[in-house]
Amino acid sequence: QAPSSWTMLMSQVAYVKQNPNICQTLVIDTVDWAERLAIDHICARDNKNGLADWGYGNGWVYLAEEFGRLLNALTELVNLGINIVLTAHAHLRKFEQPDEMGAYDRWELKLERKTAPLVKEWADMILFANYKTYVVTDEKTKSKKAQGGHRIMYTTHHPAWDAKNRHNLKEELPLDFKEIAHCIPTRQATPEPVAKVTPEQVVQEVQEALPSIEPEPKELPVSSDDPMCKVPKTLRDLMEPDNVTLEEIQDVVAKRGYYPAGTPFENYDPDFVQSVLIAAWPQVLEVIEDMRLPF
Repeated sequence: QAPSSWTMLMSQVAYVKQNPNICQTLVIDTVDWAERLAIDHICARDNKNGLADWGYGNGWVYLAEEFGRLLNALTELVNLGINIVLTAHAHLRKFEQPDEMGAYDRWELKLERKTAPLVKEWADMILFANYKTYVVTDEKTKSKKAQGGHRIMYTTHHPAWDAKNRHNLKEELPLDFKEIAHCIPTRQATPEPVAKVTPEQVVQEVQEALPSIEPEPKELPVSSDDPMCKVPKTLRDLMEPDNVTLEEIQDVVAKRGYYPAGTPFENYDPDFVQSVLIAAWPQVLEVIEDMRLPF
């Protein structure tokens, strides 16, 4: 499920760490949207409207610290043999080298000024995908026009874009996985012995399995009569994996003295929901689990 909050994203990465055989490759699409979740998280945590509200550039420092937690968690997955792919949008930025005259535009990761260097240093490969077009000159009119175009990826640094690799790749490659497949490690699974099965056994196993097959339940919209309709989706996404009820949320809030017992959820201040219940969800869940104990 697509994470709707920074807390949920970090929980999903932690889940993969606890269950390393769930996948060979983990893809975060896109890392700049993940960064937006991190910004919303730290702003809600410190009751700020934006990164500039901290003053002296501290907002970008706090963002880099928080985003570094994600990269550290992803490194732990890499150490478990899981490949990590971060896709990212790109944007043009005016660049000016101190030892040269003039400025020029270059494509860079669409990340904030302190998180972009972290990602570039962390990654083994940065591949810049683009369309390559050709300029054709008409022999009669001598006019020029762009023609054709196919997708390629650049693998090395260039004044016009960010890219790097540690595998001696060609500077320009077709945008095809087989071009980099030899750079991607794979787990060596031990094949299990295959038992011989007769056609009669296959038929019998299928017949036995058919009654137990049930259609997967579809996710139904929250009814307006359901108290959960008052709960924002970002919080519902955190509650559902651990079957946390609205009553348990209200009990924690009352126990901590934020609101009196019995206060309807819709009366909670939205900033309180974002900065306390969502931003500090691991601590909230810990209190709920303690309250669930029979002693």
